Amino acid sequence: MFCSNCCRSFGFNALIPAIVSLLFYDARSPVFSQVVPDKTLPSESRVILEQDEYQITGGTIAGQNLFHSFTEFSLVKGQSAYFDSPATVQNIIGRVTGLASTIDGRIRTNGSANLFLLNPNGISFGENASLEIGGSFLASTAPALRFSDGSVFSATPLRPALLSVNVPLGVQWGQPSPQRSSIAGG
Repeated sequence: MFCSNCCRSFGFNALIPAIVSLLFYDARSPVFSQVVPDKTLPSESRVILEQDEYQITGGTIAGQNLFHSFTEFSLVKGQSAYFDSPATVQNIIGRVTGLASTIDGRIRTNGSANLFLLNPNGISFGENASLEIGGSFLASTAPALRFSDGSVFSATPLRPALLSVNVPLGVQWGQPSPQRSSIAGG
């Protein structure tokens, strides 16, 4: 009796449903899904939601690489993101410059292109996540992707993107070292 009178007098009865819902909230699952381009590339990505599929077209092509940039990239169960690219594209390179990504849906591409997805704010895959990709897939929380010509595609854009026609070599954390390493004796 004391608790219910106390709660009523302080207006806590209205808070009880909110408190109970927080007890069952799963922070790993987004409340909603979003695939939103950030408009930082020379040719913008276009995202159209049709039923439960985000169709991703456009983007900036450099050689055989297709670049996309998003502020948000998250999918809930039952949704998919479809990267549509020309047949000449070998690598689809996407970065997320805003919120962490939660993928609990399907990511798919046409053709045999590899898909690279960078999000330095985090990427988590749920139990319903799946891939339909003709090439390889790399998801990383690295802040940048380094290319064979030394250019870098950063997921934390402070200046205009440097897009490369070369093959990605790997992800990069921190600043590149001006020194080269070598192993003597082979």
